[in-house]
Amino acid sequence: KLLNALSRYADLIGALFGPEPNQKPGYGGHPEIELALVRLYHETGEKRYLELAKFFVEERGQNNPHYYDTEAVARGDDPKKFHFKNYEYCQAHVPIREQDKVVGHAVRVMYLLAGVADLAHEYDDPSLLETCEKLWENLVHQRMYLTGGIGPSRHNEGFTTDYDLPDETAYAETCASIALIMWNQRLLQFEGDGRYADILEQTLYNGFISGLSLDGKHFFYVNPLASQGSHHRQEWFLCPCCPPNVGRILASLGNYFYSTGDHDLWVHLYGQNSATVTVHGQEIKLRQTTQYPWDGKIQLALDMAQAQPFTLNLRIPGWCTEWRLLLNGQRMRVEPPAMDGYLPITNTWRPGDVLELELSMPAQAVWAHPAVRQMQGRVAIQRGPIVYCVESADNTVENLDRIMLDPAQIADFTVEYRPELLGGVNVLRGPAAMIDQAGWDDATLYRYQQPPTTQPIEVTAVPYCVWDNREPGEMRVWFRAANL
Repeated sequence: KLLNALSRYADLIGALFGPEPNQKPGYGGHPEIELALVRLYHETGEKRYLELAKFFVEERGQNNPHYYDTEAVARGDDPKKFHFKNYEYCQAHVPIREQDKVVGHAVRVMYLLAGVADLAHEYDDPSLLETCEKLWENLVHQRMYLTGGIGPSRHNEGFTTDYDLPDETAYAETCASIALIMWNQRLLQFEGDGRYADILEQTLYNGFISGLSLDGKHFFYVNPLASQGSHHRQEWFLCPCCPPNVGRILASLGNYFYSTGDHDLWVHLYGQNSATVTVHGQEIKLRQTTQYPWDGKIQLALDMAQAQPFTLNLRIPGWCTEWRLLLNGQRMRVEPPAMDGYLPITNTWRPGDVLELELSMPAQAVWAHPAVRQMQGRVAIQRGPIVYCVESADNTVENLDRIMLDPAQIADFTVEYRPELLGGVNVLRGPAAMIDQAGWDDATLYRYQQPPTTQPIEVTAVPYCVWDNREPGEMRVWFRAANL
């Protein structure tokens, strides 16, 4: 009944909008119907839904005249008085194939591109795929936070310029990270390139799940990378898009781990799970046993009715530089991963085979591109896929921005799993320095010829995704780098 109701609603939209003289040549201001129509096509097999999605994508940004101008005049408005001044806000400034940067409202552009990726696949359209790749490069290399958060500006809930990535005022809406996950999952399924899985994982473990409190009852709408202690999760919002969107991703998470081909099985993500997939017509049961992402040891057990030859493709994450692989306890000598980030293992697999993959996981210093003004001379900490932060709950330093880290010492930070802390997390500890306030008083804002001194301290870092789950306090991801 619900599917029938949805189909009738989609048919009404299809009757109102389209290329015919009796239809409106328009499209929504907030994209998402495009990907929904493709899903409806998959569910019903009715190609008219796919064609309607294609129309919305193809018509968007056409200027003969521009639909939004025509619509504004029809309701008595002046198009020049549009609040955001141009149609970049809703990705309708130029046709999709002419767009070369991700612009405007971050959630809107990600949902639009998820639909574009769907259409590129369904119509085998290389021009749409090229558009996705071009915009993906711009996003990942110039406009994305280390956490997978996107969209630095509160004004448009979206993008500004290349390399504009402030930490404390970052918007980085939870829904934008969710839409980024959805887009990368599509690109990964269609292209099989591990770089998409890297971004999916980076976003999943950091900028997405930070949007949910450990009790599951409070949410971040925005996800800054620094706070003076005033930013907290809320039970609900006036615009409550993020809470149900978080639930949608968590409920569908099982779809992100594996994919199959005629004679191939890909493992995209690691984590404790079991699944049943079909390769070349035969059912294969998979079971991952692991503490990932806290530990890089992954055991993958396979079970099937009879031996079967196929290629098992294990993803080697982009952050991992050393790894080893065992099959049934014996070291395997395999070629390094291909450029797509996957380790292909062609074998005749037998019931009960067990693979053990060990990914090296030292704490690593992370630097931002020098063009990111807000991060010049700063360093962050990452271990495996997890980005770390420092909270005042674990550190007695007043004003965490006084902390300085020596990048050369980060790899030597100790790792301790704390099952009782924040639901069970790895805590990192290591040496740092603190800019000393000794000699300064309330009557001295500036002083001459007397630079501040520093003193050694130990710093404790916790995963960014679990910050603000204790008492209110400061938080910071990026720190001044010592010994520059």
